[in-house]
Amino acid sequence: MAQMMYRDAVLTTIAEEMERDSSVVVLGEDVVGGMGTPGGPEAIGGIWSTSTGLFDKFGKDRVIDTPISESAIIGAAAGLALAGKRPIAELMFADFIGVSLDQIWNQTAKFRYMFGGKTKCPVVIRMAYGAGYNAAAQHSQSVHQILTGMPGLKVVMPSTPADVKGLLRQAIRDDDPVIFLEHKALYGMSGEVPEGADQIIPFGHARLARAGEDVTIISSGLLLGFCEAVADKLAAEGIGCDVIDLRTTSPLDEEAIIDSVEVTGRVVVVDEAPPRCGLAADICALIAARAFASLKAPPQAVTPPHTPIPFARELESAYLPSVDKIEAAVRHVLGWR
Repeated sequence: MAQMMYRDAVLTTIAEEMERDSSVVVLGEDVVGGMGTPGGPEAIGGIWSTSTGLFDKFGKDRVIDTPISESAIIGAAAGLALAGKRPIAELMFADFIGVSLDQIWNQTAKFRYMFGGKTKCPVVIRMAYGAGYNAAAQHSQSVHQILTGMPGLKVVMPSTPADVKGLLRQAIRDDDPVIFLEHKALYGMSGEVPEGADQIIPFGHARLARAGEDVTIISSGLLLGFCEAVADKLAAEGIGCDVIDLRTTSPLDEEAIIDSVEVTGRVVVVDEAPPRCGLAADICALIAARAFASLKAPPQAVTPPHTPIPFARELESAYLPSVDKIEAAVRHVLGWR
């Protein structure tokens, strides 16, 4: 196993897939780097440094700087996919999907269905999401609950560098449109990644990050690490937690969730999106419908409040789920009689 940063896992996987398949192309704002200047020492490849060096290696026909227009980026990517390419489109911030929802929701997600399966749309739309950088209400949001609710899209939320490699490779090779969500606070995270293997992680298969028989904790992305920290702390007290990393929200690994809850009887769902009509509420409803007889306590959800994300550091910290809030929810369900 090699140590690799989350952002480097994104970059190396894209480079490997571009080397393997000449139909893979990259497009987005400043993906060339250096504010539109190809090459050069300042050509970092976007603000997240996830396309550094791609232009120098693959050239202007496969690494395309676009205007500052998310609707144009997604529209062009969808057209390229219909024409036989495998585009990887980057939106700097997931918050910007608003201006490209028609291209995502009414076009990209529905092409296969509208044309009776006679065409495919193998596009990957990468987005940086999440709070924690005091970037305020328009650059900090988690939008996966919106995208998960759109039939025709696959939605991926990797939590580790290893999962980035396996899930992004699957996304690029998939014949359906894939939303690939990368939490901004994870880009600098380092973790073990298998060396020398053509690792692919199929969609719809959750990862059991911790094993235990007392309570099930379900999450993804950045908050998965918070849940692991709670599980490790409680393990020292003899309390065992199943920690389920969803990996993908569409398709959702319902069986992994239900199988765990049928053993533990207690569940806490942790999500960074707002609570109303959100992923946490959806999973709690799923559990109530399919595993009600196994429940020993009402399912608990740990989410932000139903408000825009505040700018002030102290308020943002209060807004977000935390290790303490997750632990309190776990202890609450454990104390239920």
